[in-house]
Amino acid sequence: MTVGQAEDHGSALAFMSRGPEHRVAALTLAVLLFLGGLMGTANLFVDGMIRGGGPRWLYGTTMALCMLAAVLLAARRRATRPQTFALVLLGDLIYVVVALCVDDPLRYATPLMLLFASFVAAWFLGPWEFAVNLVVTPLAVLIAMWSSYDDPAGLAIQVVVNAGMLNAAALGVFVLRRRVERLLEATQALSVKDPLTGLYNRRYLVEQAPRIWRQARRDGTRVAAMVLDLDHFKRLNDAHGHAAGDAVLRAVSSALSAGVRPTDVLARTGGEELVVLGLVGDGAEAARLAERLRAAVAASRTEAGHAVTASIGVALTRPVDGENARDALWRLIDRADAAMYEAKQQGRDRVAALLVPHPAPPCPADADRPASDVA
Repeated sequence: MTVGQAEDHGSALAFMSRGPEHRVAALTLAVLLFLGGLMGTANLFVDGMIRGGGPRWLYGTTMALCMLAAVLLAARRRATRPQTFALVLLGDLIYVVVALCVDDPLRYATPLMLLFASFVAAWFLGPWEFAVNLVVTPLAVLIAMWSSYDDPAGLAIQVVVNAGMLNAAALGVFVLRRRVERLLEATQALSVKDPLTGLYNRRYLVEQAPRIWRQARRDGTRVAAMVLDLDHFKRLNDAHGHAAGDAVLRAVSSALSAGVRPTDVLARTGGEELVVLGLVGDGAEAARLAERLRAAVAASRTEAGHAVTASIGVALTRPVDGENARDALWRLIDRADAAMYEAKQQGRDRVAALLVPHPAPPCPADADRPASDVA
């Protein structure tokens, strides 16, 4: 299992937690909330619309709360899922308060006021929060319309019709959103994975370099690169066809995926060449891991019985402050590639290590360290 398989890419539209698009969404919600509160406040100055006494004060306080929530949301420029859930419930509450405070609820507080809250719930909340809002919506409509109907049957019909339409529209948005999320996740997977083997590709390997370099500096460990090249793979393709070669690649990839550590990155960088990138304490640990991978390749078989061996080159580096992780990655892989060719020359199906590093940017902490210690 590779580190990418252990990580969850998550939903591209999960909720407004971070990123420019989420800040825009948070600000948009804040503007809509503020405008809604401001427009609602204007009703206080319209004669005969808001009941006097307690309802008038309750209505004014609710509009002020709405605008305060908008200001807080705009200041934070993000909203977590629980906060978004609270905003949705606040929208339901505002509708109920408005319906109880206006003089004619059927005229001035239609259930369409809940459309905004329903759509926000459908687009930004998780399944259980959305399900809660589906239950809250008919309750809010029932409370708001209770005093407007003397006939229980008429009230029930109006609640079912209005809440049913709101929930049906919200459910449609929710289903559409889930479909969009699945498509985006599939597109993301295709952009970083090799379609033949299911392993990560060169692009993902490069994307992970900064993270691995940061972790190595933080933990005081080294980064190891292992370049694996399948022995006599072209001969197998020529003798048995490309379908057999593809099957071998899939079998080898499966064996390697089971053999690498959860924190390692396993990628196919082209043809029959694969790269494993991970953190190790020293060269001996890297050699043990490489030997385990070599044995895994040798033991793998296709259903037709085809098998190959692998020559593996190993190189290590100790990341230093100030270096470009992506450039350092390719320098490290070039060294591992050179070691892999040394393994080929030694007879194939073996591991070779290149312990002489390329020059790295100077680091005060490493200035007096022997060269062999940073290999």
